[in-house]
Amino acid sequence: MKKVYIETMGCQMNKSDTERMLGMLSYMGYEETKEPEQADLLIVNTCSIRQLSEDKAFSQLGVWGKWKHEKADFKPLKIGIAGCVAQQKAESIFKRAPYVDFVLGTHKIYALPEIIERINKGEKVCECTETNATEDNLAKNYDIKRVKGVNAWIPITEGCNNFCTYCIVPYTRGRERSRLPELIIKEAKDALNTGFKEITLLGQNVDSYGKDFKDRNYRLADLLRELNAIDGKFRIRFVTSYPTDITDELIKTVVELDKVCEYFHIPMQSGSSEVLKAMNRRYDRQTYAKIVQKVRDMVPDVTITSDFIAGFPGETEEQFQETLTAIDEFELDYSNLAAYSPREKTVAARWTDKFIPEDIKDERFQRLNKKVQENCLKSNLKYVGREMEVLIENFYEHKGKMINTGKTRNFKTVHIPCDKDLTGEFVNVKITGAKTWYLQGEIK
Repeated sequence: MKKVYIETMGCQMNKSDTERMLGMLSYMGYEETKEPEQADLLIVNTCSIRQLSEDKAFSQLGVWGKWKHEKADFKPLKIGIAGCVAQQKAESIFKRAPYVDFVLGTHKIYALPEIIERINKGEKVCECTETNATEDNLAKNYDIKRVKGVNAWIPITEGCNNFCTYCIVPYTRGRERSRLPELIIKEAKDALNTGFKEITLLGQNVDSYGKDFKDRNYRLADLLRELNAIDGKFRIRFVTSYPTDITDELIKTVVELDKVCEYFHIPMQSGSSEVLKAMNRRYDRQTYAKIVQKVRDMVPDVTITSDFIAGFPGETEEQFQETLTAIDEFELDYSNLAAYSPREKTVAARWTDKFIPEDIKDERFQRLNKKVQENCLKSNLKYVGREMEVLIENFYEHKGKMINTGKTRNFKTVHIPCDKDLTGEFVNVKITGAKTWYLQGEIK
């Protein structure tokens, strides 16, 4: 069999796309390798949410291009680029990296088998056509080659309609499109039947699921109920939520269904109402506060995580301080952070006169990171002394001791000293200590 290596960058959606590509390539006689030097086909699945990610992708391609030249006489090497950078840059990639054989955008992932056939005949192929479809080639029922573990990523929506002024996603992933529930449920059952113990439903705006259906009134809460009815012990999560799309029905469904976990990822992006307006977010600080409080009031032991951007164009020191106070006020358990990075085609990228100097952005990012660490520890300390169910995800040696690590239902990481590998098992654990990023526990 020929060997393929895929370097995956960015979000869980990209990881899910990679699993689908590996399934299609397996059907075509390719075997995955973890050693890129051994591969006949090299693919980088890219992220364009930050300039650093894009630069990293082209740097990787440059290394592979040298390999292709060096191996030309004894082993033909094919190179492809997929994902958001591919969708954004399209055919211009061939000028920057002429050794690339194909460019595969986010809309046409199921065109991969045809593309491979064409490049093996000597063609260069760019397939970045936008489509409103979510499934281009399901007739052959390609397997999904999932990464070994306990959690299966299952995309349920693709794209975004919000057009936040900083975000490239609507331009790389397109408009919101919901997958049919029957396809999602089948995929979930297949994953569970092969041993996965947790499924995570993915979408840029996961709680917008079903808004685009014309022939049915079916939303995320309905999908959760059907998935919850599948036999067996497993967990269900969903990410990422847009704050104002979180309905009372959805929150009640999380409370009522025993397999749906007490976890909401609700990106805020800034604690300042003025900055949120400039970002084209559809809420202000007060509205976000009400949403978070409602979730906390209705869902016992809920973990709420968020996203924030430091140094958005025009952000003042006073407005940045509002972000710091928001993390405290809303008792956010954890937040993903990024310094603002201008992205081509976005509105904010044109506000060059408002750009924050790099040293100030970095200093704000560092202060924001410190605040997140403080709140993570404060959140974790609340669980010391509690008994919690943990799904074990990994087993490894650390400083001479064997450790099992896993997640609680509310997405807290727990480290448990234990000589037995319990990966994939649900265990009851007594929480004995708290660190910034994880809890310590012992098996009951």
